[in-house]
Amino acid sequence: MWGHGFVLACFDGYNHAIEIKRCRCPDCGCIFRFRPQGYFKRFQARTETIRSSIATKLQTGKWVAGIGRTRQRHWFKALTRKMKAHLTDAWDKGVLAAFDYLVDKGLVPVSRSI
Repeated sequence: MWGHGFVLACFDGYNHAIEIKRCRCPDCGCIFRFRPQGYFKRFQARTETIRSSIATKLQTGKWVAGIGRTRQRHWFKALTRKMKAHLTDAWDKGVLAAFDYLVDKGLVPVSRSI
């Protein structure tokens, strides 16, 4: 892989856009963007923020203040869809355990792709 410049990207927790490094694969030509640690691929919110939002919804039935409800619903709905696709209806350990399990397997538990 070789350097392919920098690009500005916005992430929650930063007051301004930050420059992130890009690299190009010499074999397939794909471009990879590096991101700060603690963020899922293609997500601007921190992984812990997403998990905390889901935990709050499960415990209180309410969404976290300060984060858009639409965004939080997206995370929750995508997680339940991923649970059914990867863990089937037999999964009985709970939604947060499914989140952690999918992360451990290298998957983004709140992405819409299966």
